[in-house]
Amino acid sequence: MSKLKSESNNIIELKDDFFISRIINGMWQVSGNHGVINRDEAIESMLIHSKSGLFTWDLADHYGPAEDFVKVFRETLKEKEENDLLKKIKFFTKWVPRPQKITDEKVRAAVDVSCKRMGMDSLDMLQFHWWDYRNKEYLKAMEYLDDLREEGLIKHLGLTNFDSKHVQEFVDMGIKIVSNQVQYSIIDTRPESLMQDICEKNNIKLLVYGTLGGGLLTKRFLNKSKPNASQLNTASLYKYYNMVQRWGDWNLFTELLNVLQMIAEKHKVSIANVAVRYTLENPIVAAAIVGVRLGISEHIQENMNIFDFSLDKEDLDMINRVNSRSNNLIRIIGDCGDEYR
Repeated sequence: MSKLKSESNNIIELKDDFFISRIINGMWQVSGNHGVINRDEAIESMLIHSKSGLFTWDLADHYGPAEDFVKVFRETLKEKEENDLLKKIKFFTKWVPRPQKITDEKVRAAVDVSCKRMGMDSLDMLQFHWWDYRNKEYLKAMEYLDDLREEGLIKHLGLTNFDSKHVQEFVDMGIKIVSNQVQYSIIDTRPESLMQDICEKNNIKLLVYGTLGGGLLTKRFLNKSKPNASQLNTASLYKYYNMVQRWGDWNLFTELLNVLQMIAEKHKVSIANVAVRYTLENPIVAAAIVGVRLGISEHIQENMNIFDFSLDKEDLDMINRVNSRSNNLIRIIGDCGDEYR
C-alpha cells in the first residue's frame, strides 16, 4: 500500500468538515518529565510530522512550553508560506483548572491565555478536565465554555478523563461535546463498557491515550524479565507499569506480548502497530494519541504502517483469550478517568 493511501486512511471527520489525523501527536513529553527538549529541533520535528500526514496535535495549558511551541511552529509555517498545511493542522489544548469558584471571567481569561500563547484567534478544540466531581463548579465551567464555543472563540468542545456518568450529565444539559479523551489500550479496556454505549448514542468520539502503555506494549519488553526502577526511566513507563500490575502480573503480560508478536509477524508490522490498531478498530475511537519525543526520536513511518492492515477475528480472539485471565479494571479502578480522582 502506498504512503499516500496510508495517509488518506489516517484522516477522519471528527465533526462536520472538521478533519483530523487518526494518529494524534501527544506533546506531554515536552512538559519536563521526559528529558530536555531543544526548541528549534522540536519545531523542525513538528514540521516533519505534519508534512508526513500526522497533522493533529494534543497538548495542554500545563504541558510546559507546549502551547508556546505551537505559536512558534505556526509562525514558522507562515514564514515558509506553508499556508495549505497551516489550514490543515489542528491543535487540541486542554484547560485543567484546580477546583474553585468558576466565573465567566475566569473561563474567558483561561481561553484567552491559550489563544495568545498559541498565536491563534480561536482554539480548534478545547478539552476540559476537572479534578473533583464533589465540587459542582464544573457545571458552570462547561456552560461558560459552551458560550465561548457559540461565540466562536472555541470551535469545538471536548472533555478529558470524564467518566460515563458525567459525560451523560453534560449531554442532558444540551452541551455539544465532540469528544472525550480517555485511557484505552489492550490492557485497559474500560471504555468498552459504560462509555461505549453513551458515545454511540450521542455521537461522541473518543481520543485515546496510553495505547502503547508508555512503551511497555512494544518489542523492547518482549520476553524480558520484570523491569526494575532504573529501567522505568520515564514518567510514562512508571505510570503504565503500575497499570500492568493492576491488570495482571508480568508473566501474563509477557504472554500478551508474545501473542502480539505473532499477530505482528502475520501482518508484517510491529507490536506497537498492533497495540494501536486494536484501539482504532473500535468505532467510537476517532484517534489514538501517541507521544512524540520532538527532536529526539521519530517513529513516523512506523506509525503510518498502522493504516496498512486491520485485525481479523482470529487476532482479536487471541488477544481476548489472554485478557480473559486478567483483572477487571472497572472493579479495581472504576470507570474512565477515575484513576485521577
